[in-house]
Order: sequence, then structure tokens, then C-alpha cells
Amino acid sequence: MAASRGAFSSRIGFIMAAAGSAVGLGNIWGFPTQTASNGGAAFVLVYLVLAFCLAYPAFMAELLIGRYGQANAVTSLQKISRNLLHKRFAFVVGFGGIICAALILSFYGILAGWMMSFAIEPITTLLGFNEASSWLTSQSMERNLVFTALFMMLTISIIRRGVEQGIEKWSKRLMPMLIGLLVLLIIYVFTLEGAKEGFEAYLNPDISRVFEPDLLISALGQAFFSLSLGTSVMVIYGSYISKKENLVTLGAQVTLIDVSIAFLAGLLIIPSMYVAQAQGVAIFDAEGGLISGPNLVFDVLPTLFNGMGSIGLFVGFGFFILMSIAALTSSISMLEGPVSFVVERHNIARKKATTFIGIGIFMISALIVLNFDALFGLAISISTVYGQPLIAMLCCVFVGWIWFRNDILNELKQGNDMVEHSLFWKIWPWYTKFVCPTAIAIVFWHSL
Repeated sequence: MAASRGAFSSRIGFIMAAAGSAVGLGNIWGFPTQTASNGGAAFVLVYLVLAFCLAYPAFMAELLIGRYGQANAVTSLQKISRNLLHKRFAFVVGFGGIICAALILSFYGILAGWMMSFAIEPITTLLGFNEASSWLTSQSMERNLVFTALFMMLTISIIRRGVEQGIEKWSKRLMPMLIGLLVLLIIYVFTLEGAKEGFEAYLNPDISRVFEPDLLISALGQAFFSLSLGTSVMVIYGSYISKKENLVTLGAQVTLIDVSIAFLAGLLIIPSMYVAQAQGVAIFDAEGGLISGPNLVFDVLPTLFNGMGSIGLFVGFGFFILMSIAALTSSISMLEGPVSFVVERHNIARKKATTFIGIGIFMISALIVLNFDALFGLAISISTVYGQPLIAMLCCVFVGWIWFRNDILNELKQGNDMVEHSLFWKIWPWYTKFVCPTAIAIVFWHSL
């Protein structure tokens, strides 16, 4: 069955694909904004701890479900169900994750379109097409529809190629590009006036703040959402992993890469804010709060790039290309969830399923663009604030309370004979059963 479904051809292929899914606009855009709003280095410290204490165990639960089931999210969950009630529950959880992934992609495509338009703007400015530059950076309905469509076409073209030739091949190309661009931009920003103050704010924690309730909840949420949990994505990717691979190690490696890139993003964005501040751009209000918030990337950074003169055009181009790549590595995983379900459950050819589902999601995106004020925030809330934590929590419940412990151990043993005697096996089963659902429930309750 694995051969007909497709599979990752190598360990590095899975790591790049899974890390690519996890590393998106949430890491490079959301994490630095959260950091700036929640005490700088104190938030980073708490985030790093919680990423491994909460996100990694839940991440392992979803990977295990997928590799055991060797199928889409619904079928994989139904394979570990014990009775008819469990199977119905499995359908709700699995299909809920698929719907969640599709809804996230519908607004994510709009955001990614903005990144693409801002990436093209330096080129039109360099060529003297000022009217085009103005259109590319304006919040117009036409621009949003055009670039959302372009981004969705890119995503569809990759997923149509399948697992090895599509997801794996392009993840191997895009992820090194992303990391390379990120490092180059960090080195450049480090040379600018004001950067040193930004690095100190980012790397020197105020320990007294690490136990503030709002900071803890924000860091918990960021660590949880950064690994694409609750969207059926990691269940699908888990189903494409060879039975010979050590899942414990693989999961830890992906988590480490995801956290590292979020940390690197902070090393770029936070010092950039202080550089912009040194150039006269207002970053913080009188109380020390972040002025731009979620619009930081589009409000502060273009101003920073403009202040650099002609070199700013190239830096701005590099930055928004970086953001576009990050968006694409995540979007391909979100489209794979619905596609794998339709291909396997309804026996429809992959190319046909990908095209129709991609067009369907774009139509939802277009509806959001046409009713932006009413629907954009609503789509984000339904999918990320409510949908993701609920689905991920229920996946932990499945592994902790429904799946037989011996079956879990046997699945882990296929890639690691000695796992039964490891520290992971002594802690992870009860941790996933009690701690993860409770912690995720706290995040969900706070979001209400």
C-alpha cells in the first residue's frame, strides 16, 4: 500500500518536509511579534522550554497515528479505534483536521500573496515602474485576488506531483534556501546602527517575567501551533515514513529545526525593529507596547528597507522572498491533507483531486477577499484559535486513552528495538495521556 500511496525516499526528505510544514509565516512573522509583545528574551526562554515539553509529545502522537495507519487522517485514526463509537469519533477528529487545514490554507494563501507582491515591488521600483510599485503594496481587492491565485497555483503544481517528486523534492530545495537567506539577512542587519540594542533585548532575559500568566499562555500557544498540530498534516506525513525509521529521533530533529528557525527569525526581526527605531520609526508606544502588532512586517520593515537607500531594495527583496518560501513550505502540507483523503477514500486520481480541491480552497479565499473585514479574522479564529487546539487535544486523547499501549510500543519498536528501555517510553505515554490534553485545554480555555 505504501508504494501506491507514495512515500518519503529518505530521512532527510521527511525532515525537510515536516520542518517545512512547521516553519511558516507563524515562525518568521508570528514568533518575533509575540516575542516583542511579551517581554523579549523572557518569552523566548519560555517558548524554547514549552516547545519540547508540550509540542514535541503531541507531535509524536500525530506521527505515530499516521505511520501505524499508513493512510489519510480519518482512516489512520479508525484503524486504532476499538469499536463503532470510536470509529465515528475518529471520523469527526480526522475530518475535522482536514477541514481545519483547508480553512487555514484559504486565509494563508491571502497572506502569502501579500508576501509575493511585496517581493516583486523592489524590482518594479528598480525599473522605475512607480505606479506598479504602488499597486503592489496597496491593500486592493484586485491585487489580493491576483496574488492569492498565483500562490495557490504554485501550491497546486507541487502537490500534483505527489510525495517524492512534489513534497519531498521541493522541500529539499526550499528549506536550505530559506535558512541561507535568513542567515545572510541576520548578518547584514547586525552591521546596522541600533541592531546591538535589539540583540540585547532578544537574548538577555528578565527572569522575573517568565512566570507571568499571559506570557506563559502566549508561549504555550506559539510552541503548540508552530508544529502544524491539529490539522491532520503530521498524521499524513507520518503515514509516508518508512517503518525502518526511528520516530523518536525523527520527531526530535524536526522539533529542533522548527524551534531553531523561529529563534533565527527573532534574531532578524527584533534587531530590525530597533534599527528602524534608530532611523526614527516609531516601534513602541509610551507604555512600551508594540504599535504595529501583527502588521509589523508590512508597516515597520518596508520603512526600514526604504531608509537603507538603494541597498534596501535588495534587502527587502531577499526578506519577502524568504517569507514567500516559508509560506510555500507550509501551504503544500496543508493542501496534502484534503488531497490524500479524497484520493484514498474516493479513489480519485491525485492530479484531478489536487486541482479541484485547490480551486475550491481558492474560491473560499476569494470569498474572504471580497468580504475581508467580516471573514478574514473569522477564518483565522475558527481554524487556529478553536479548531487546531481541539483537534490536537483529541489526537492526544486517542493515543493516551483509546490506542492499546502494546500496539504503540510495537509501532515504536519497528524503528528502535531498545525504545522500551528508553527515557522517552518511561515518560511519553503518561505525559501524552494526562499532561498534553490538560495543557492544550488551558490554551483553548484562555483563547475563549
